[in-house]
Amino acid sequence: METDLLNKTFVVTGATSGIGQAVAAALAQRGAGIIGTGRSPERCRQAEARLRALRPAGSINYLAADLSVQSEVHRLADEVMETLNARGLAHLDGLVNNAGTFTYWLALTPDGIETQWAVNHLAPFLLTARLLGALQAAPRARVVTVSSDSHYGSHIDWQDPQLRRRYNGLRAYGNTKLANILFTLELNRRLGTQSSVRAFAADPGLVKTDIGLKGTPAVVNWVWKLRRSGGITPEESARGIVFLLTEPSIHDSAEIYWKDGHPKRASRAALDEQAAARLWALSEQMCGMKNEEPAYASA
Repeated sequence: METDLLNKTFVVTGATSGIGQAVAAALAQRGAGIIGTGRSPERCRQAEARLRALRPAGSINYLAADLSVQSEVHRLADEVMETLNARGLAHLDGLVNNAGTFTYWLALTPDGIETQWAVNHLAPFLLTARLLGALQAAPRARVVTVSSDSHYGSHIDWQDPQLRRRYNGLRAYGNTKLANILFTLELNRRLGTQSSVRAFAADPGLVKTDIGLKGTPAVVNWVWKLRRSGGITPEESARGIVFLLTEPSIHDSAEIYWKDGHPKRASRAALDEQAAARLWALSEQMCGMKNEEPAYASA
């Protein structure tokens, strides 16, 4: 694993708390430039101040955006590129698609999309598309999307991928984590084996975070608190993600799903190449990319 990241720059979404904040801190402490994102401008300011205290001389910026809204994802991508340009950079060394949400009840975004599907899957898909040129400009770059073992047992109902007819929050969450791996699978296929960009999906493990406590009934709150009590810290989880971003020896690995620096077998549904291609086409349509120039051409 590269220990000196002085000339590297990484975007980390959901970097104001939990795993994302821990990943950003670990990278910054090794000299990397960081562009972190969060939903709240105030929490972004606080997180940026914490990282600057860790590494006062570093290039650290936080950008606020609501990733449930596609216009906000586009704005964020523009601001990331402006930040890179302001630093005199034309490339990006890594993107961590970490931001995620859980909604127990069916909730639609301003775009009319189920919230978990919008934040956990479509936002990483769209942000990666928008930043791909900068990633391809780096000598070697990584896209790491944080999935979960919640994908096991999940399958996408192509007649109702957002589960709007019979919503179940836990099932919807599992489906988005399945989509994260299918996205990674298809992205690598489209990039090709000679690409300078490599994508991985990460299982962060059971982590002590608050994702299951927001807007959930009291009994679900209690179960989540009980379950997470046996979990690992965000800092422990972050190590596996930083490994995927910075370990040179795995760049050409055929393995796409990893945990704690080791390959892990994803579910059969997550390795279904036809499903991955079908999800890609659906995602393009939902992001308004269907009639644009083909993205993700091999480098």
